[in-house]
Amino acid sequence: MDQPWINNLPDDVPAEINLNEYASLVDLFERSTAKYADQAAFVNMGASLTYRKLEERSRAFAAYLQNELKLNKGDRVAIMMPNLLQYPIVLFGILRAGMVVVNVNPLYTPRELEHQLNDSGAKAIIVVSNFAHTLDKVVQKTQIESVILTGLGDLLSVPKRTLVNFVVKYVKRMVPKYHLPHAISMRQSLSKGRRMQYVKPHIETSDLAFLQYTGGTTGLSKGAMLSHGNIVSNVLQAEAAYSPLLENGEELVVTALPLYHIFALTVNCLLFLHKGATNLLITNPRDLPAFISELKKYPITVLTGVNTLFNALVNSKDFTGLDFSTLKLSIGGGMAVQRAVAEKWQSITHTRLLEGYGLTEASPLVTCCPYNLEGYNSSIGFPVAMTDVQVRNDKGTLLAQGEKGEIFAKGPQVMLGYWQRPEDTQKVIDATGYLATGDIGYMDEKGFFYIVDRKKDMILVSGFNVFPNEIEDVIAMHPSVVEVAAVGVPNEVSGETVKVFVVKNDDALTEEDVITHCRSHLTGYKVPKLVEFRSELPKSNVGKILRRELRDEQ
Repeated sequence: MDQPWINNLPDDVPAEINLNEYASLVDLFERSTAKYADQAAFVNMGASLTYRKLEERSRAFAAYLQNELKLNKGDRVAIMMPNLLQYPIVLFGILRAGMVVVNVNPLYTPRELEHQLNDSGAKAIIVVSNFAHTLDKVVQKTQIESVILTGLGDLLSVPKRTLVNFVVKYVKRMVPKYHLPHAISMRQSLSKGRRMQYVKPHIETSDLAFLQYTGGTTGLSKGAMLSHGNIVSNVLQAEAAYSPLLENGEELVVTALPLYHIFALTVNCLLFLHKGATNLLITNPRDLPAFISELKKYPITVLTGVNTLFNALVNSKDFTGLDFSTLKLSIGGGMAVQRAVAEKWQSITHTRLLEGYGLTEASPLVTCCPYNLEGYNSSIGFPVAMTDVQVRNDKGTLLAQGEKGEIFAKGPQVMLGYWQRPEDTQKVIDATGYLATGDIGYMDEKGFFYIVDRKKDMILVSGFNVFPNEIEDVIAMHPSVVEVAAVGVPNEVSGETVKVFVVKNDDALTEEDVITHCRSHLTGYKVPKLVEFRSELPKSNVGKILRRELRDEQ
């Protein structure tokens, strides 16, 4: 398939990037911290961390890893924390020491944590005390040699630090008991590291930067090997796509998605570090009143999130009253953005909600909507610079425009493979370097790509393919619907039938109302036969609705 989308890009968006601009993420980091030294890099809970302080503290942490912990280049170091000022310090400290970052979801169960630590072979972990009890249950069964602990408020000013840590532990009781007698405090590690010599290792683009764990396209949790070259490429690809809107040293980006998630890691943390922006870290976006209260304090210019976050915001009266005069870019990713949400977002903020598409195995960005797109067109846009996207059928044959099949992607951002899983790697990366995404989509005559749904979420009704996204999009248009999820449930006659789970904001809404609404927008076999109302839907740590859990209940 040729690249018909290139000519449709805005004139000021480059079709290529310079893959040799940075030797590594460390090179990118050092240049940005030198250029923007006195500007605020990260803000959290009212405290600010300048680029200069970020450089100094990450260097101290790198020296501590090298000297005190005796770790070597290529060793894996895990981070288990939400969005805090501590995160970028340890992240860049690990990278500057030539080591590999293993991002860990703090909400993991002991079983999930044990698997990831053992699979990655991590030798050290930095963990927030709130989640230390989980580590306590499994640490003896892993290869972890060193535990570094930090409290939520550890990098705040002295009075605020004491207050926050006291309230979190003794008032809100958010720190369950744990026993990690040999753990060292992060503050102590930084103090020691300042007096130690940091030796900058030689890092090549092919060297591993991250083991980013994912369910992947084949089910089991495994580590996507993302090199310095993969991530740097994706940062530059994202910059090329959005550069006409972004000014160096002038942006304030809101990071409500956790930085341990690949979308926020690459786009929010790394792209905006490269641009000299200020990153407003939101530790707990699920506390919507506190989140919105934080937004009021800053002249935000960029906001990224997932559909469920945008949906929660547009349905909040406090949010609609904010000043959006400085906001110029809103990016949705991680899951499909629904038309109803995108249009409501635009009417409230007067900015377009641009959808991007990617996956962990691609660092993650594969396509994004052009910045000058008028309104919402339900597409995931065009491939980013130097990325080729194909649509294939189950036999591997390329499909014509408009035909639906599995999306394949190839570019410098595609992972090296799955960590110590060559067979799984071969299942998703073919001999020509194309990555099988596991997503079903198509390309229209203008070169726009569209995601129909996840291959594994597809519902088969009497031999017809039914895509949950389409049904959810239609139901979300109903003014009495807050959230919706569609799944397939077994049916003796049709094989499967469509069931929807709905969260409503009007008690008068009935099952028949939902079905009638669907009949006016969907062909017969796509109309849900079952409707169940719920007070909430199960979600992942980043806010994705978990259809799998709903399906497993049936």
